[in-house]
Amino acid sequence: MNKNHPLYQADLRSIHAVSGMETLRGKTILVTGATGMIGTHLIDALMSFGGISVIAVGRNKERAAERLGEYYGSPLFTFIEQDVCQPFSAGLHADCIIPLASNTHPLAYSQYPVETLLINIKGAEHALNLADRCHATVLYPSTVEVYGNARGADTFTEDYTGQLALATPRACYTESKRSVEALCQSYMAEHGTDVKIVRLSRIFGPTMLKSDSKASSQFIKKAMAGEDIVLKSKGDQFFSYTYVTDAVSAMLHVLLHGEAGTPYNISNAGCDVHLRDFAGLCAQYNGKDVIFDLPSDTERQGFSIATQAILDNSRLRSLGFTPRYGMKDALTRTIEILKDQEKWN
Repeated sequence: MNKNHPLYQADLRSIHAVSGMETLRGKTILVTGATGMIGTHLIDALMSFGGISVIAVGRNKERAAERLGEYYGSPLFTFIEQDVCQPFSAGLHADCIIPLASNTHPLAYSQYPVETLLINIKGAEHALNLADRCHATVLYPSTVEVYGNARGADTFTEDYTGQLALATPRACYTESKRSVEALCQSYMAEHGTDVKIVRLSRIFGPTMLKSDSKASSQFIKKAMAGEDIVLKSKGDQFFSYTYVTDAVSAMLHVLLHGEAGTPYNISNAGCDVHLRDFAGLCAQYNGKDVIFDLPSDTERQGFSIATQAILDNSRLRSLGFTPRYGMKDALTRTIEILKDQEKWN
């Protein structure tokens, strides 16, 4: 991805405009899952803002060098090669910890369900223990997946308790995320740990990994290649999506202004679309078609059973945050930024 692309730089400035960002100067923020879609974008925003020390944690130093290598010479940046299932070293210090490390795509759920579950639970446990030692704040990124399927045409408010199926490989992700939210509440009650919680809708954007098997990422890759979009269902699913820049901005807004222990849905009504319409917008970019194709058994195991998952973001908006990017604008930005580099072409 070309981080110097004018659209990407404008996205970073959008994050810099979050209310209260200047109070993070002089702080140290530790981010696990540093080379993922959200982690990379978050770190780009923090480093380009200036005055914020970043500790990036990842288990693949080659990927980290590719995604974040431009910061290696900065005294404000540290990369730690570590599996988040292992505890952090005793001498490590941070003011804020954001444990983003997680398997977040369907093939990982079906092929590595044990690892997916343990990364979420152990990664959060070690983040919370580090926070206790440092008296740090944890910003925990939970997910729309904790709600499961919808009751009729309902939207998900933060007090909805969920409707999930345990007898599927995908339960490794949904149940571990629910368990970690309970772990966060437990640390707050027993240790007084400062924890802010956000529940992310489906995220897309130019920092996506090429290995991402989510449907939205596959659509974007096809659009970049100028190919027809392959849809593995009828596309009736109705989901909330959020452009990664709005997601990172909202996360930082909750970190700075949210109430501890209170979950906040992160979504954007301007990006609530049916899956077939998401595919259609990607196909429209190059004047291509949407092709309907049945999934393989392996693919189907990792698919969500949800047919509707719309997040109500009223609580987030009550904090004074408004998403910026509508679906068509966000998709155009994503494709334009991604295609402007040799590796993706």
